[in-house]
Amino acid sequence: MSNKETYLGDVQDVSGTSVSISLSAESLTGFVYIDGQGYRVGQIGSFVRIPVGYINLFGIISQVGASAVPKNQIENEVVGNRWMTIQLIGEGPKNGLFQRGLSQYPTIGDEVHLVSEKELKNIYGQPDKPYFVKLGHVSNADSIPALVDVNKLVTRHSAVVGTTGSGKSTTVASIMNALSDVERYPSSRVIMLDLHGEYGQALQDRAYIYKIDGNYKSKLKEKKLYIPFWALNFDELCEISFGEFKDEKVKNVVMERVLKLKLDSLKISPRKGASADTLSVDSPIPFSIHQLWYDLYVETFGTYYKVAGMQPIDNLAYEKDANGIDLIGDASKGIAPVFKHVETGAGEAKINYLPGSHQIGKQLLLLGTKLRIPRYDFIFKPDNWLPDKDGKVVDDLNLLLKNWIGSDRPVTILDLSGIPADILQTTIGALLRLLYEALFWARNLSQGGRHRPLLIVMEEAHIYLNYDSKGMASKIVQRIVKEGRKYGIGAMIVSQRPSEINPTILSQCGTFFALRLSNATDRGHITSAISDNLDGLTGMLPILRTGEAIILGEAVKLPMRTTIQAPPKNRRPDSQDPIIYDEVPIEDSQNPGGWGLDMEPNPNYEELIETWRSQNPKIDKVK
Repeated sequence: MSNKETYLGDVQDVSGTSVSISLSAESLTGFVYIDGQGYRVGQIGSFVRIPVGYINLFGIISQVGASAVPKNQIENEVVGNRWMTIQLIGEGPKNGLFQRGLSQYPTIGDEVHLVSEKELKNIYGQPDKPYFVKLGHVSNADSIPALVDVNKLVTRHSAVVGTTGSGKSTTVASIMNALSDVERYPSSRVIMLDLHGEYGQALQDRAYIYKIDGNYKSKLKEKKLYIPFWALNFDELCEISFGEFKDEKVKNVVMERVLKLKLDSLKISPRKGASADTLSVDSPIPFSIHQLWYDLYVETFGTYYKVAGMQPIDNLAYEKDANGIDLIGDASKGIAPVFKHVETGAGEAKINYLPGSHQIGKQLLLLGTKLRIPRYDFIFKPDNWLPDKDGKVVDDLNLLLKNWIGSDRPVTILDLSGIPADILQTTIGALLRLLYEALFWARNLSQGGRHRPLLIVMEEAHIYLNYDSKGMASKIVQRIVKEGRKYGIGAMIVSQRPSEINPTILSQCGTFFALRLSNATDRGHITSAISDNLDGLTGMLPILRTGEAIILGEAVKLPMRTTIQAPPKNRRPDSQDPIIYDEVPIEDSQNPGGWGLDMEPNPNYEELIETWRSQNPKIDKVK
């Protein structure tokens, strides 16, 4: 190929990484042929090269037309000249490998050439390299695979952003399929926080699914999700159990009680790595929160008789049931005792021993309710991880973590769709902290992240990582994106509203998969978060087709507009839009309903109320 075929024009102005060129008269046709293939000149997002000595500088066209004229050239501009602005992104020796960054800049008069598809193949990398995964193909060059560097993708963090309906969930599923290829990556491990239960169907052949109301007999063979309350730190435990303490004195009393219960548990059941000297209120040591609640409840609401020579605690005044038996309640079931209403008089008194007991009454009533409601059982009654009165448990945290990040399948899906909304953010924060601390302290072990890195995928991240959020999740994710790389923990942030995500978190993402984004504020956050000055490329985000993404950042050799290869229809996330009218014949349609079909004449709305009350969609019942 001669230089004349690819020649576009000459450099006329250089300002940092922004270069203005004037197109030559020979390229005014706007269409050139290279190796028998036609190329349109001046397409936004196209690549150009500038030969400088023994190397080529590479750039992306970001602006074309009158607005691309440099300010210092406007007065001398000749009518009819055409201009183009490009953003420099890297360099490479002629016929060699491309690398990001610049060692030198072009000068006035340097020639600018179009990059052909053949040259792009050398730049983008070769698909036979094991650290590259193929996600599709470059949109304007079907023969060029879209390759992503796994090393940079996982530990340097990433973000997948796109408006609802842009193909975001399908893109994530495609990435997960590529990363969980056990033939290529037999030791890969990924954990997904799935807030809407979308990914079980898409990844069922390579993932274990944990859900708080999971049913192993279901089609997806879901397992029960448990997060033992005693594995939480004290702040997480308070938020989930008691709510906010307005009186710091009462909070300190609860803290002392928890610490004492953990110390007593450790004396009865010694545990390797823990001792009375190193124990803190945040240590993951089993204790009975049911007994803690019961004791505090009695001390707060109990009615006592004064009897000479006896402790008041031994003289509780209970109401009696129809058989004359004291209504002492049941700590294990969260059933509160019922006390007599005693009028203070001679020899009688109601005594409350807990300092500020009037301040904790509301929190105790709230915790008692949670101990009784089945939807909170995944935390307060975690099956084999539920401690007895003395803090003894059947299984310890090692089995829990082995299930999540040490199983024989590369992906673990934590389906959080059934978690009560009032504790969702704190629960997510606790989950992430458990994973981070486990791999942080195991960093020198084979189970740790340095030897076997972990990718954490956070779906609907704007819900719990939003800009104003000061919750547990936001704090721990900021720590993960800042420090996780050193310990083999990578984060993938998935969101339809990047503008609502904490900017500290977004700025630490090294790679972006940007699908269609219609909102200008969201596009602005992506533009400001990426390291390259590619306003022209991100300006294409509103017009991307469904399933098309611009991939930018460290995991790709060059920013590229990519058509993501979607998984088979029966392996796509359960996030497709309902079809209002389907022209496909009923027997061939995947749509279970729609406005164009005659529905059942007498629908059973008792089932609707049943699923509503049970807070379980019961997918198997859908006909």
